[in-house]
Amino acid sequence: MLVDAITELRDAHALVRALRPFVIVATVVMPDHLHAIWRLPEGDDDYSGRWRVIKTRFVRSLRRNGHAVAVNAKGETNVWQRRYWEHTIRDEVDLHAHLDYVHWNPVKHGHVARVRDWPYSSFHRYVRQGVLQNDWGGEKTAPQGDFGEWPD
Repeated sequence: MLVDAITELRDAHALVRALRPFVIVATVVMPDHLHAIWRLPEGDDDYSGRWRVIKTRFVRSLRRNGHAVAVNAKGETNVWQRRYWEHTIRDEVDLHAHLDYVHWNPVKHGHVARVRDWPYSSFHRYVRQGVLQNDWGGEKTAPQGDFGEWPD
């Protein structure tokens, strides 16, 4: 669902970034979930408020554009999971481990064989900026670490 409505998702992010600025350090959008590393302004830790508005705007946009959005018994849409995992990056080592994890996610879930083949990823920005090589993750094993995901 998410990649099928990538324009709506990008628009929801842009709206929230205009209202409540933040920097998207890294992101990957998968068919049924996404991962993001954000940097908020100094003294601001309201990740949940930003996510709430992104989720709400995205669902409204889906409905406005004719997408069927099912509602569960609790009256919640089936687009988003109820919770999300938040982690404060501790240092540069932790940041790089999480960057690797975000960019590796499409390979982990079997959507592509190489990181560069997944179009909905900040990996491509890192390549354009010369931070990563286009073949990064081509033969690499999965990043190691405790990233707080629920087991598959």
